[in-house]
Amino acid sequence: MYNTKSSFQALNRRKFLKYGSLALGTGLLSACVGNSTNTTNAETTSSTTSGKLDKVSLGTSWFAQAEHGGFYQAVATGLYQEHGLDVSIRMGGPQVNGNQLLMAGTVDFKMGYAIDAIKAIESGIPKITVAAMFQKDPQALLAHPNAGNDSFEDLKGKKILLSTSAHTTFWPFLKQKYGYSDSQIGVYTFNVGPFVADKNLVQQGYITSEPHKIEQEGGFKPVELLMADHGYTPYSSTIEAKRELVERNPDLVQRFVDASIKGWYSYLEDPAPANVLIKQDNPEMTDEQLAYSLSKINEYGIVKSGDAETLGIGAMTQKRWTEIYTSMVEAGVFQPNLNYQEAFTLDFVNKGVNAYV
Repeated sequence: MYNTKSSFQALNRRKFLKYGSLALGTGLLSACVGNSTNTTNAETTSSTTSGKLDKVSLGTSWFAQAEHGGFYQAVATGLYQEHGLDVSIRMGGPQVNGNQLLMAGTVDFKMGYAIDAIKAIESGIPKITVAAMFQKDPQALLAHPNAGNDSFEDLKGKKILLSTSAHTTFWPFLKQKYGYSDSQIGVYTFNVGPFVADKNLVQQGYITSEPHKIEQEGGFKPVELLMADHGYTPYSSTIEAKRELVERNPDLVQRFVDASIKGWYSYLEDPAPANVLIKQDNPEMTDEQLAYSLSKINEYGIVKSGDAETLGIGAMTQKRWTEIYTSMVEAGVFQPNLNYQEAFTLDFVNKGVNAYV
């Protein structure tokens, strides 16, 4: 899923290794040869012979999936072109460092998440968040049914499988709020097999992805505990850019944000155009998984809840960013008195729903 905000699509070890190599190769190729003709299918679809379009690129957080649907939709339906842009999409993956690609100029925009944006301020990385496509982070904890693990409170002392990035994002929040300890941590390798085999295990997972994989492999529906519905407030699937680009060419940034927001409205209404490109870029993706992911996005209000209901998709507020920062200070993730306001700008969003539909 961006940097360390990974969209955690369940993969077995074979697929993980296969697509990890693919994603790494794509990133290195892009960094070395720039506007090479060796691009993804989405890049090919969006290319044009017109010299009037501004060429820009977007780095996603993971392999192509429904969680990226609005961006692919804006390519597939010509929304980017209508806003004077020729947009190429470069897939992320477990071995792709999105921040490095952004700082190197290999991509102009990248999918990110709020916690990493604030961390960048601590590290002196000159990037800034310009929109938040997900009002809720889809990250959840998943448990077996009928195992006594039906709430976050029930999970204290239980073994929980986590990825490395979780240790510095949602895990400190869970420890602070529910009294969990590091002794509970197991290793999540993006393979649901260990969880399926042991009813006492709990694992992290995207609410839009892993539950479907678990049901396929294990024949049961897991208990879904979405952290965003229990006080975990970070924005997710944000749009990030180098601060230099935002200051030098705000018109280009605005056009990219507007077209991407419109792409998300369009995708939620009719995902078919984007799904064609998603499956081209990620041949392992299925129609069933795409439909499942979109249903969960809608069910949990991942995109259109909260401030987005009135301010439009992509909405962000000062109040919400303050809540994010304050909660992470309490969890020990950030130091107090950090100038976290440098992590974002509200200049490009909050126009209201009618501005985009």
